[in-house]
Amino acid sequence: MFCQKTVLKNLKVIAFTHKKVDLKDLGKLVISDELIESYLLSLKNQLAISEIFYISTCNRIEFVFTHEEALSPSFVETFLSTLSVGADIARLASQAVVYESVEALNHLFRVSCSLESLVVGEKEILAQLRQSYEKCKNLGFTGDYLRLIMDQVVKTAKSVYTDTQIACNPISVVSLAYRELRKVNTFTNARVLLVGAGETNQLIAKYLQKHKYSNFAIFNRTLSKAQALAADLNGEAFPLEDLTTYTKGFDILITCTSSIEPIITPEIYTNLLAGDTDKKLVLDLAIPNDTHPDVLKNNSIHFIEVHGLQEVAERNKQERYHELVNAEKIIEQHLQDFKQILKQRRVELAMRQVPERIKEIKETAMNSVFAADIQNLDPNSLLVLEKVIAYMEKKYISVPMVMAKEILVDNC
Repeated sequence: MFCQKTVLKNLKVIAFTHKKVDLKDLGKLVISDELIESYLLSLKNQLAISEIFYISTCNRIEFVFTHEEALSPSFVETFLSTLSVGADIARLASQAVVYESVEALNHLFRVSCSLESLVVGEKEILAQLRQSYEKCKNLGFTGDYLRLIMDQVVKTAKSVYTDTQIACNPISVVSLAYRELRKVNTFTNARVLLVGAGETNQLIAKYLQKHKYSNFAIFNRTLSKAQALAADLNGEAFPLEDLTTYTKGFDILITCTSSIEPIITPEIYTNLLAGDTDKKLVLDLAIPNDTHPDVLKNNSIHFIEVHGLQEVAERNKQERYHELVNAEKIIEQHLQDFKQILKQRRVELAMRQVPERIKEIKETAMNSVFAADIQNLDPNSLLVLEKVIAYMEKKYISVPMVMAKEILVDNC
C-alpha cells in the first residue's frame, strides 16, 4: 500500500456529490464567477489554508486544499459558514464527505477518471477538473504542492482512459440528456434556444448539430461567448437580458448556467412562448436548476434534468464494472509512483538553500577567516586556490542532494 508519511498529510478534500446530497441542494454551494475570488480568499485567511481550488460540475461541488490540522466536523461547519451558503449549515456539513492524506489523492484520481461520476466513462470531468484548477491557479490560490498533485491527477486519468475500455462507446451526462431528448418527438428544424454558452451547452449543441438540427439562438451573460458558439452553429447570439424581449418562439429550450437563482422565471418563459400553446421540451442541466418551479407547475412541458438521469447512469455503471476493476489497479500504481515524486520534490525544496549557504561559507573563509593568509599568496598560488575551492564548491552542492534523495527513497 501507499506509504503514509507526512508527504501527503496536508492534502484535504471536502466533497458534496450526487451520492450523498440531493442535486437540488448542491446548488446552494455553487459559487458564481464573480464571487469565487473573494470567497476563496476568505477561506484562506480565516482557516489557515495555504493552497485551494474549487470544483463545480453538474453533480459535484468539491474543495481541494492544504491544511495542517485534521478536519473535524466543526471545521467543516466553519468552512461552510465562511462561504455564507445561506442554508442549514449543520445539515449540509453532515452530508459532506471529507478526504485527507492518501485518501484525498486517491479520491482525486478516481474523480479525474470518472469513477466517481454520475456517468462512469465520461471524459468531460477531466477537462472540468483542469479548468477549475487553472481558474484558481490564475487567481493565485494554488502553489507548487497542488501543481504536483494536479500533474499526477491528469497523468493518472490519461493512463486509465488509454489502458482500459472504460470510455469505449463514451457516455456522458450530456449524451444521456441527448438520448432522453431524442425520445421526445422533435424535428431537426425545431427552434432551439440555448441559455448559457459554457462547455455543457457547447457539447449538447454539437450533438444536435451532428444530428442535423440547425435553428439555434444562443443567450449568454458574456455576449462574445454567445457569438463564438453561434458562429459554430450558424445561429444567432443575444445577451442574456434579451430573454425578456425575445419573441421568435422556441420548440426546445436548453439551459445550463452557473446562476444561483432561476434564470427561466415564469415571466421570461411566458415571453419566450410568444403566445404558443404547444407542449415544449425543456432540458435543464444546471445545478441548481435554471428553471423556476412555477414554470413547470403552470405549463405543459417535457422536462429533463440531471436528477432524472441518475437511474440511467446507474445501469451504465453496472455495465462497466470489469473496467472499473482495471482502472482501480492503475490508480493504485500511480499512487505508488507519486510517493517517490513527492518525496524527491521535498528534497529539492529542502536543498534549495544549500548552494547559497556554501557560497556564504566560501566568502567568509576567503574574505575574513583566511583573508590575511590569502593576501600573502603569489598570483599563481591564488589561482590554484580559487580553482580548488570552485571544484569543491560544486561537489559540496551536488553530493548532499544526491545522498538526501537516496536516503528518502530508501527510508519511506
